Amino acid sequence: MTANAVKIRVIYADTDAMGIAYHTNYIRWFEIGRTELLREMGIVYRELESEGFYLPLTELHCHYLKPARYDDVIRIEARINYFRRASIKFDYEIWDEKRESCLVEGSTIHAFLNREGKIVRPPRAIADKINTILSSQPKS
Repeated sequence: MTANAVKIRVIYADTDAMGIAYHTNYIRWFEIGRTELLREMGIVYRELESEGFYLPLTELHCHYLKPARYDDVIRIEARINYFRRASIKFDYEIWDEKRESCLVEGSTIHAFLNREGKIVRPPRAIADKINTILSSQPKS
């Protein structure tokens, strides 16, 4: 599994006065895609934190193409772009439900930190899971 997809419905609280999804919600939806991708890989963020490791956001890119509107079902797709010694980059696409129109493209980079806030390498078991997934991806 190199990517995943999650479907959610845009709720009224996610929209502005025009009924269009407010721009910061896309960043929240990136998080939903990312955490579900990790979960499908066997990496549960809560367990990672209980072991003393954190993945704070260090960089964000978001390119808005088309709006999502109240009551739309959107499809959040997430994949790992790269994994380095102490960082990981995720790519995202948010589509309409039928995957006919891409609404947003983006990416986030996260550092691995310990409880003291020091940049560290992830636990070996986590690194092995990520590397196994990445090595199974077709080369582009």
